[in-house]
Amino acid sequence: MLAECKNLCKNYGSKIALNNINLNIERGRIIGLLGPNGSGKTTLIKILSGLLTAGSGEALISGKPIGVETKKIVSYLPERTYLSEWMTVKQTINFFKDFYADFSEETAYGMLERLNINPGERLRTMSKGTREKVQLILVMSRNAELYLLDEPIGGVDPAARDYILKTIISNYNENASVIISTHLITDVENILDEVVFLKYGCLMLHETVDEIREKHGKSVDALFREVFAC
Repeated sequence: MLAECKNLCKNYGSKIALNNINLNIERGRIIGLLGPNGSGKTTLIKILSGLLTAGSGEALISGKPIGVETKKIVSYLPERTYLSEWMTVKQTINFFKDFYADFSEETAYGMLERLNINPGERLRTMSKGTREKVQLILVMSRNAELYLLDEPIGGVDPAARDYILKTIISNYNENASVIISTHLITDVENILDEVVFLKYGCLMLHETVDEIREKHGKSVDALFREVFAC
């Protein structure tokens, strides 16, 4: 098992962010983490990435508790850009290369070229969408075991989404898995193997896309709209 959550709970004061989450993630899977705003998606991703600690319960990655060793094998894309805007793209690549032993400079430059992004350009001169593309390229250029992507296509134009999704598919190996948190279900549905529905911090559903289509006779997007209808 690549990732395990056992009775995982997290509160922010009196607000329940995660309520007794039990979840197993196998290797070689692309998982959609879906739910409305405030459902606990980002909290779960931050716990798995090591940025937050759980209130109770346990999270394991590759059999190890969250910590220094798991951070070496987890590649995390936050919802907001965190790179320094004074840096050039080349400087961000050098930063990642120095920081992560599993970073592939060749992969990063190859993706930059295909997206026509100039490595010498400074981030502050780029559009928000282009900066987000650069950050995704950096994250997917690592040879990690678990990729945690929080809204990876939310800020990019529709024309670039297909390429970005192909990038996600082609840049992880069969021993790795990808968890994608997104609101753009129709855009990602075709690449997903499984989906996880969260609502008010509770796990509502964890099924393969094939199971959803066979059991419920509908698409992931249609089932999502049914489960989360107001």
